[in-house]
Amino acid sequence: MAHYRAVLSVGESLVTYLANAYPQELRDQFTCSFSLISSNELNAPDLDLGTAITLYLHRVTMDPHLRNTGSAAGPFLTRVPVSLDLHYLLTVWASSATTEQTLVGWVIRELYQHEALSQSDLTPAGGWSSDDVIQVIPGEISNEDMMRIWDAIQPPYHVSLSYIARVVRIDPEARPDALPVVARRLTFTDDVPAR
Repeated sequence: MAHYRAVLSVGESLVTYLANAYPQELRDQFTCSFSLISSNELNAPDLDLGTAITLYLHRVTMDPHLRNTGSAAGPFLTRVPVSLDLHYLLTVWASSATTEQTLVGWVIRELYQHEALSQSDLTPAGGWSSDDVIQVIPGEISNEDMMRIWDAIQPPYHVSLSYIARVVRIDPEARPDALPVVARRLTFTDDVPAR
């Protein structure tokens, strides 16, 4: 399980994986950049990425199957990791249909063939353990939701794919060993000065 930098690490890892997997055959045809992009960067009025593939984290949800679970540790309940699903919009930026559609086909095939990120694929910034595996699966997003995202940002619509990185488990912060408060007993007295 990782620490709070795991969210950033997953995005950086996906971008690094795609950049490293980009084949020489396509490099010879299209010079393409790969980057993690923020809402603020997408809203820049002078946004010009050239030929690029960007990854935009547009939503983070708690995994519904692992939410609110606990594990027993003696008479007390211990905190389990928070489990997140990261919803990404992967966008292809290109000036021609040939480039755009070639890159879309390549990305779909690449993420279909490599559908999980293991510790060796993940950047060390996340503090991953050897048993951490992040699944990268196509996400379901309605046309209406897709258009809402594109209406909220500055550039016009570009071909986009929705992917979910799941399950990102973030460890709770370690606390000093102390017993929890299980009862509160207060005593009030009237202190009357002695005469």
